[in-house]
Amino acid sequence: MPLPNSLQAIEIETGSETLKLVERLIPSPTDYQVLINVHAAGVNRPDIMQRKGLYPSPPGASDIPGLEIAGIVVAKGKAVSHPKEGDAVCALVTGGGYGNYCLAMAEHCLPIPQGLSFVEAAALPETFFTVWSNLFDRAQLLPSETLLVHGGTSGIGTTAIQLAKAFNSNIIITAGSADKCQFCLDLGADAAINYKDQDFVTEVKRLTHNNGVDVILDMIGGDYFPRNLQCMGFDARLVQIAIQNGAKTEINLLPLMLKRLTLTGSTLRTRDDQFKSKIAQKLLKYVWPLLATGQIKPIIHSTFALKDASLAHQLMESSQHIGKIILEV
Repeated sequence: MPLPNSLQAIEIETGSETLKLVERLIPSPTDYQVLINVHAAGVNRPDIMQRKGLYPSPPGASDIPGLEIAGIVVAKGKAVSHPKEGDAVCALVTGGGYGNYCLAMAEHCLPIPQGLSFVEAAALPETFFTVWSNLFDRAQLLPSETLLVHGGTSGIGTTAIQLAKAFNSNIIITAGSADKCQFCLDLGADAAINYKDQDFVTEVKRLTHNNGVDVILDMIGGDYFPRNLQCMGFDARLVQIAIQNGAKTEINLLPLMLKRLTLTGSTLRTRDDQFKSKIAQKLLKYVWPLLATGQIKPIIHSTFALKDASLAHQLMESSQHIGKIILEV
């Protein structure tokens, strides 16, 4: 079936934070890309930042927001042998996800796990690539170690809980309500701290018998940073993946030295194609079988039509959701 001449996509109106539905020409894949007819796309915090002008698209990337998609491959570059046209895939992309057609690097596509819908599959790439890269590659989280996750009911948080539990680590989370804490406990967390009612430093010390945690996955930053240091045990690792409370803080270097702490961080969108391809290969080997058997699953809070992307952003900014917000295209 021939492709249409144009696609529908959500554009950030120049000079404002307004999202609007527009028509654009459908792009052609380069040698190592595929063109995907998008059925669903994930909504993520970086999309919010891009809308606000705080997270511009990297060079060469589409200015259309959206970093993860699921759909059907409809065209491929001449150097691509897999996936094939007609394959159902989900993909990590550098932009363009908020549209009914989107380009993706072929090596950043993964088959949709058995039994998952397009909506569920669209919830996988951004969070699973991020969590695997930071928890298991950078922080080297080990079985029996204790992990502290801030924002336990976010897409990142719900993914981190399930992956850490699947690989036999202990998990402490923070969340902003009793209901959210209970959800995380039901999902597999070993302990949950309501940061609005409890001091998470005091609680972490109590829960770990003053030994501290081994790894922290933090997307808050700002004033959380010095408090995180107090939660860390000897040889612990802190991985910073976002800075919702701000980029600046003060640091006491003494515990860094005395406890032999490792402080690291990363962003995913600007990493090179080879780096992302290696993560995709690890996910396919170690995580996709767990998704196929239902041992772990994407947590979907709600879906919106593509034209209602602004409503999806409003929900994400309210922090009332548990799990992922998805656009159905």
